[in-house]
Amino acid sequence: MKCTVCRGPAVIDLRRHNANFCAEHFLTFCREQVAKAIRRHDMIAPGERVLVAVSGGKDSLALWDLLLELGYDAEGMTIGLGIGDYSDASSAASQAFADSRGLALRHVDLRDEFGYDIPTAAAVTRRVPCSSCGLSKRHLIDAAALDGGFDVVATGHNLDDEAAVLLGNVLHWQTEYLGRQMPVLPERDGFPRKVKPLVRLGERETAAYCVLRGIDYIVDECPMAAGNRHLRYKEALNSIEAVSPGTKHAFYFEFLDKAADRFQPEAAVAQDGLRPCASCGAPTPTEVCAFCRLVDRVSGAEPVPVELLRAGRGRGRNRARSRGARQATS
Repeated sequence: MKCTVCRGPAVIDLRRHNANFCAEHFLTFCREQVAKAIRRHDMIAPGERVLVAVSGGKDSLALWDLLLELGYDAEGMTIGLGIGDYSDASSAASQAFADSRGLALRHVDLRDEFGYDIPTAAAVTRRVPCSSCGLSKRHLIDAAALDGGFDVVATGHNLDDEAAVLLGNVLHWQTEYLGRQMPVLPERDGFPRKVKPLVRLGERETAAYCVLRGIDYIVDECPMAAGNRHLRYKEALNSIEAVSPGTKHAFYFEFLDKAADRFQPEAAVAQDGLRPCASCGAPTPTEVCAFCRLVDRVSGAEPVPVELLRAGRGRGRNRARSRGARQATS
C-alpha cells in the first residue's frame, strides 16, 4: 500500500477518500481537514481565544493538538465527573498532555465544588447518567468560557458522532434538535459560540492521529454509557459504511446543505423567552436553571459507587428481559 501523495509506504487507508497516506501526509491531511471545517463554517477568527473541552480521549486531545498546530490560542478544560477509575484516568491523560506541552488546563471537580458526582446524580434522579453528565458539562463549560473571557468553545465531536446523533434525531423527528445540529452554534446572551472542528474527521482518523503524534489517550469508553442509544446508532452506521464508504459524510453534510435550514426556525422559537437564573444567572426558560435544580436536589447526597450503580442497572435490565420473556410465552 503506497501513499497517494508521495508513493512512499502508507500507514493508513481512507476508503471514503479513495486514498492512502504515509505518516507525514496523513498528519497534513488531518490539519487540512480541520482548517477546512473552521474556514467553511467561520468557526474561529484569527486572534480569538479558544476553550477546548477535554476528556482525555482521542478526539478532544487530537482537537487540542490540531488547534495548536494551526496556530490558535487554545486552552483546555476538564471536569472531574466522579466516575471511578475512568474519571481519574481521564484527568490524568488530560493533565499529562498539558504538562508535556506546557499548556494551561483548567479543572472543575463536581464532588469538591458542587457536592455531587454523576453516579450519585443518576441514582438520586433515577435518570440515565448521560442526562446529568451532559447537563453538568454544558453548564460548567459555558460558565468557564464566559468568566474566562474566551471567544469560543471547541468540542471534539467528530463525523461519527454527528452522523449518529443526526440518525437518532431523524428517526425520532426531534425537529428542535435538528435545527441546532450545526458545526457552529453562534454566541448569544449568556452562551459562548460553540464549534466542532473535527466534523470532517472520523474516530479512526483521530485515533490514528494520536498514535502518530505520540499522544497517550484513554481507550476505554465511559462505563456509564453502556446501553446508550447513540452507540447503537454508531454501530448501525458503521455497518453501512463498511459496504458503502462515504455514507456518513454524505448523510451529515448533505443534511447541512439541503435540510438543516428548514429546522432552524423551530430551534430559534424554543430559545425565546430565556431569562437569567435566579441562582446563577445563566439563561433559562424557568426561574431556576436545570443545573441549579440538579445541584439543589443531589448535593450532599451519600455518594453512590460506580460499581453499585452499574449493578443496579444490570438487575433492572434483567428484570425487564424476564418480563418480556413471560409476556412472549403467555
